[in-house]
Amino acid sequence: MWRGLAEGRGAIGEVPWLREAKTQYRHGGGLLDYAPDAHFSASEQMLFDRATQFALLACDQAWRQAGLQLTEQQAARTAVYIGTAVGGSDALDAVYRDLYRDDCLTLPPLTVPRAMANAAASHIGLRYKLRGPSLTISTACASSTQAIGEAFRLLRHGAIHAAVAGGTDACLNPLVWRAWESIRAMAPDTCRPFSKGRRGMVLGEGAGVLVMETLESARARGAPILAEVLGYSANCDAGDIVKPSETGAARAMREALQDAELPPGQVDYVNAHGTGTLLNDRVETAAIRRVLGEQADRIVASSVKSAIGHLMGAAGAVELIAGLMAFERDLLPPTLNHQEADPECDLDCAPNAPRAQRVNTLLKNSFAFGGLNTSLVLRRPEVAA
Repeated sequence: MWRGLAEGRGAIGEVPWLREAKTQYRHGGGLLDYAPDAHFSASEQMLFDRATQFALLACDQAWRQAGLQLTEQQAARTAVYIGTAVGGSDALDAVYRDLYRDDCLTLPPLTVPRAMANAAASHIGLRYKLRGPSLTISTACASSTQAIGEAFRLLRHGAIHAAVAGGTDACLNPLVWRAWESIRAMAPDTCRPFSKGRRGMVLGEGAGVLVMETLESARARGAPILAEVLGYSANCDAGDIVKPSETGAARAMREALQDAELPPGQVDYVNAHGTGTLLNDRVETAAIRRVLGEQADRIVASSVKSAIGHLMGAAGAVELIAGLMAFERDLLPPTLNHQEADPECDLDCAPNAPRAQRVNTLLKNSFAFGGLNTSLVLRRPEVAA
């Protein structure tokens, strides 16, 4: 993903398996070259939905990079917090077709454990023998950002030793795709956040997982520190089930900065929610300006969704990992597919090309149906040291 973003390449294109579903649109951020047989046995594939497979693979990458080795006592205090918007939707799509199209009298015996929303979190716990709290957070598009934030709270209060946190979703099936088409929020071709002429969101799939621990623990074992989480906030507009609120979004950002004990002037980069819908991008721009004031004219606010699509419950975690390019490479992810400036989305979104820039503090936004708003504040590891 970092290579693609650094080269200004996108992963959005036609999803071949949607042709048979006769969907109105077929462009998404699909993992087209994914081969389950290369990673999981036949019996595991019967048990693991596509979303669970993605979560296990992402966790394996994170676990190996973190180099975390736990005693039995530490494993008993290691949490698994995974966000998902729709859980095992691939499994549900398949059994609905069996039941209602093919009139099957029986369904696969592992349907329930395969489709249940907590499957990914539970299988991560099983694989790594993690016996701490296991929580599945389903707050639509804010799910994985909130999972990371809640794990951060547990760590800060000393309730756990470490955490595996992130999110997963695999929504590119006829069931979920047709549902999103019916709400008329999808673009016919690609995602163009903050651009004049944008026509909506584009679905994607994948997972992102982080290994989290206290700064003291990471330093003591010489772990590779990617970033330090400083602040977190989550709230609900209690206004409308689908329309975003500038007030709620601004409050999440402001309270996350207060939690981090940082003034708005220290934010260098906003890893935006940036869905590419007319209303969301306009509202997020206004909320960022309300919180950051004059600093909003000096920062980049870019959307990773322009490159990979909207990963639903996994979106926040994967986009945040993409944003860590800013710390690792002094390079900001671009907002691809940008055609023309929109006066109502007048922030610098790094249109169409990555931006070489040093960043010390990153603000991550995720907003969701249900009036849910979540923001995280992160700092580069050298500053943390």
